Amino acid sequence: MNFPSGSWALILGGSSGFGLATAKKLASHGMSVCVVHRDRRGAMSRIEPKFEEIRATGARLVTMNADALDAEVRTRILDELSNEMGSQGRIRVLLHSVALGNLKLIAPERPAAHGAVAALATELGIEDDRLAAVVDRLFEGGLDELNTLASPPDYPSSAFLEDEDFARTIHSMGTSLLSWTQNALARGLFAEDTRVFGLTSEGNTVAWKGYAAVAAAKVALESVSRTMAVELAPYGVRSNVIQAGITETPALRAIPGSGHLKAQARLRNPFHRLTTPEDVANVICLLSTQEASWINGEIIRVDGGEHISGAMS
Repeated sequence: MNFPSGSWALILGGSSGFGLATAKKLASHGMSVCVVHRDRRGAMSRIEPKFEEIRATGARLVTMNADALDAEVRTRILDELSNEMGSQGRIRVLLHSVALGNLKLIAPERPAAHGAVAALATELGIEDDRLAAVVDRLFEGGLDELNTLASPPDYPSSAFLEDEDFARTIHSMGTSLLSWTQNALARGLFAEDTRVFGLTSEGNTVAWKGYAAVAAAKVALESVSRTMAVELAPYGVRSNVIQAGITETPALRAIPGSGHLKAQARLRNPFHRLTTPEDVANVICLLSTQEASWINGEIIRVDGGEHISGAMS
């Protein structure tokens, strides 16, 4: 894959997961990369070697450890990026991979009896607690078929979603994509053929416990992306959203019950494995090529067929 000279990728949330994998992929094909990330100083010893791998490809890499959701910081970052790109450089790819949202329930859970384990323990003539411990141990060890018998996730019971939680999550994981796009466009930083990407998940249509605010943000992002696909087309902007399958990322690990989600995905997926960040990065790279210029306003599923599989075999 060859990209036009002076092509840059601006990746918001690029120190792990989808953002980092995409930065590596695009850099390996010669695209210069600007990564905006928000990490504590103590985490940099783990992150810097990843950035060095990108630099080793020979591509230019600019990293900025800053809050991508702060309007003043956004202005400063675009100023610095403009200077780095020079008069010939332009943003070819803008990837929004910010994962910052509230994972609270909307109301207290009502206790439910673990009937299947109790019935099985009675049939086997052993104590419920003993059987439950064995099931949990085997499930945590990778026996996905036990996911319906394993202990359910623990959700915080003292705090529930409020208006402010929704507002912050929808902005950070949804509408902030528009703010970055508008600002870059107004400054003339986009290439004549720019690709803007957001990230969504199956939580846009399926209700996962504790995911209400993030789901709302994903749906908002999809709506914003469709609008950009129409209104920004005259400026050469193509806007699409990637819907990845269940993927092992720091964002997934933050979700209560992520172990159950992963088990269900492996059982359901036709290839019986999770989606990887590299799977998603490969598709973003493909969609950034000239040959993909007529793909606009879409939600593109990258999950190996996970979303259409009803079988758990």
